[in-house]
Amino acid sequence: MLTPVRSRIRTAVLALSACTALTLGAAGTTGAAAAPAPAATVAKQGPTSVAYVEVNNNSMLNVGKYTLANGGGNVFDVAVIFAANINYDTSTKAATLYFNENVQRVLDNASTQIRPLQQKGIKVVLSVLGNHQGAGFANFPSQQAASTFAKQLSDTVTKYGLDGIDFDDEYAEYGNNGTGQPNASSFVYLVSALRSNMPNKIISLYNIGPAASRLSYSGVDVSSKFDYAWNPYYGSWQVPGIALPKAKLSPAAVEIGRTSQSTVTSLARRTVSEGYGVFLTYNLDAANRSADVSAFTRELYGSDATYTP
Repeated sequence: MLTPVRSRIRTAVLALSACTALTLGAAGTTGAAAAPAPAATVAKQGPTSVAYVEVNNNSMLNVGKYTLANGGGNVFDVAVIFAANINYDTSTKAATLYFNENVQRVLDNASTQIRPLQQKGIKVVLSVLGNHQGAGFANFPSQQAASTFAKQLSDTVTKYGLDGIDFDDEYAEYGNNGTGQPNASSFVYLVSALRSNMPNKIISLYNIGPAASRLSYSGVDVSSKFDYAWNPYYGSWQVPGIALPKAKLSPAAVEIGRTSQSTVTSLARRTVSEGYGVFLTYNLDAANRSADVSAFTRELYGSDATYTP
């Protein structure tokens, strides 16, 4: 039986340390420069590779340390900061975007933690995750409440020069603090507003939780508003249940260093043979993982991976 991929220990850390609120009033006065244009890189043929990084423990810069032995292109195309939180403010009875100290540190040091990746041509996306407080993407009480949270997200992307937002509807614990249960309209309102706010940025879906199964409401289907969607169970093959072309889907999901190299190779080979355009990896750490990474790059790109500390 498959189990949710995220570490329960990790979410406990998030719950305890998610104490730094995003102060939107400061966004307009401390705006970061726009993301820099990437340096010229060798064109890479094959699926988009995604790397989630648990920034409570590891550096985002690890994503930029892997290149293809043949041609020198980046192994990873998208780096995901894991993770900000959707929290619940009991005084205002509203969802609020929060960063724990580790996420905040990455954002505050964008010039050294984010820009170097973007300069290499790697997109940097912020994942947003529930935090046991009852607030989630699927239980906004009104369209205005969903739009307000969407603005917090898009303001964050602008302020820190990010390339997009990733939705992960886990650990919300709907109903806590008197919050509502998932409803049909919330996620549709949220995604619609966010796409309107940032038409040219990435919006991705970690295909799990109540939000992931509530993509259509009152004649509006937001499936096409996503750039990517991926399988949430590592070491497995599961096509996300969203109406996107194969080029935007990752049925394969692997945890680097924990999913066996033989399984990684098999999933990568299947990705290519069945014509899917994305390959998802999780928990890239500071170790030299070139053998684990090569297990999929050989299949996806016809090349081993090189690690440069």
